[in-house]
Amino acid sequence: MAVATVFPGMFSTFLETGVIGRGLEKGVASVQMFDIRKHPVDKRGSVDDYQFGGGSGMVLRPEPLFDTLEEISWRDGARVALMTPQGKQLDTDYARELAECKKLVIFCGRYGGVDERFRQEVVTDEICVGDAVVSGGEIPAMYLIEAVFRWLPGVLGRMDSARSDSFATGLLDFPRYTRPAEYRGMKVPEELVSGNHALITEWRFRSALAKTREVRPDLLVNCDEKETEIRFAEIMKEADRAKEQDNG
Repeated sequence: MAVATVFPGMFSTFLETGVIGRGLEKGVASVQMFDIRKHPVDKRGSVDDYQFGGGSGMVLRPEPLFDTLEEISWRDGARVALMTPQGKQLDTDYARELAECKKLVIFCGRYGGVDERFRQEVVTDEICVGDAVVSGGEIPAMYLIEAVFRWLPGVLGRMDSARSDSFATGLLDFPRYTRPAEYRGMKVPEELVSGNHALITEWRFRSALAKTREVRPDLLVNCDEKETEIRFAEIMKEADRAKEQDNG
């Protein structure tokens, strides 16, 4: 994986921390940083310019973008992602798809965007991580990297953690509890301490469904509740089997 940005320093701590740091340390994947500013168009170090036709916001010029891509020796056959508010919404299925590709290059948009010729010529994936605009693609790129890393075997302690996360089941996550079973008069739901797997799965599904209806009803548009329940139960069984194998 490679990341091209005008602010590579923003990624230093991110790449050393948590899930990403562990994955890189294990050698599960690698992330190379490429500085777009190393390919300026003039002596002042410029990599952006005013828009043709007028308008606010500077635009990253095509020369630094193409030159940065060509600096990546393994670029042939890679998917080239551009972080942009105009992109396809990132979701779990999309992140899993990108995790399965062998080579991924991420370009972080900045300022008023990137020259359209670069997008048309080399970008294979335009990706948006949410319906809000930020100053650049660096933070969205970090979001993408972690979403992709979670699907790489060996990054998480168990892959069932990724399989049962929010959205993987088509619903938001169900409420989670840990010990003690009672704290300050607040008790863990009886279903979760019953030891009855069918009862636990049913409770989790109903709780996840209720949470989704409350917070993200858009996820339930055209959703068949029975099919979703079947899928949910299958994912829970898969997670349980994976946990048993790990413990065995």
